Amino acid sequence: MEKSLAHKPPLYPFMLDRPMTIMQTQSQTGMNSPILQSNLQDTARNVDPQMTGSQTNPQGHEFLGTHFHPLTLEQTFERCAAISLDDDFRYIVTPNVDHLVRLSQEPDIFKPLYEAAWLSVCDSRILQSLAARANISLHAVPGSDLTAQIFDRAITPDMAVNVIGGDGDVLAAIKARYSLTNIRVHVPPMGLRKKPEAIAAAAQFIADNPARFTFICVGSPQQEMVAKAALERADCVGLGFCVGASLDFLAGKQKRAPKWMQSLRLEWLFRLASEPKRMWKRYLVEGPKIFAIYRKWTKAQS
Repeated sequence: MEKSLAHKPPLYPFMLDRPMTIMQTQSQTGMNSPILQSNLQDTARNVDPQMTGSQTNPQGHEFLGTHFHPLTLEQTFERCAAISLDDDFRYIVTPNVDHLVRLSQEPDIFKPLYEAAWLSVCDSRILQSLAARANISLHAVPGSDLTAQIFDRAITPDMAVNVIGGDGDVLAAIKARYSLTNIRVHVPPMGLRKKPEAIAAAAQFIADNPARFTFICVGSPQQEMVAKAALERADCVGLGFCVGASLDFLAGKQKRAPKWMQSLRLEWLFRLASEPKRMWKRYLVEGPKIFAIYRKWTKAQS
């Protein structure tokens, strides 16, 4: 088991080979494999993934130190779009490689933020591939794709929309693109992570401005801190999206990788080439640490 799952990883994501099929995994690991048995139990406990809104979410998977729900982009959208002003506040997180590397470094900070989330979906095709090697079925649900779906299909021009963070040009572009007439904005100060009073003020903004959708775009873990603070107030409504730079993509300030690069799990390379000074450390130094995290996790499952 350790040999098949915890072997030396490829130098970087584009070298990941095809994930093992279920039958291959069974033949190599045996039906008594802890990972395989855990996933079979997960499957048996799953509820209908099409259930939406405040209904029960499907049984998820514990993977690399956090929890993921095995939902597709469409299933995630349906659940999010079903949230109304009558629903108590909850939030969705979209962990990626960078988030899980930092989770491993600061578990006391990150883990409670992810555990309190209503939904947690996989933002990374690299994580999707690593999960598949452990016979865990995760769908890639990039936060930027989910944000675009919500704006395209669930938001009407006169609907109240909250945004925490984002610059003026981005918000103006989104307002013009969707003809929004009731967008409310809160811009917290820099260094939000170290300013509990500013986090509380952002949560107060959510309470004072009831909306079905609040987009919290101040980076991780700041955005999850704001969302959790709003949840703990117990007087907020709607759904919070912890989606980082998703509005930048939607407004055209940043460009997504071409679809063919996304399908080949090369979006990281596109972003590195687009912003080398800002992204080199994330993708060439911090990102590859996910393979050591994965090896350690697989050994712990054996």
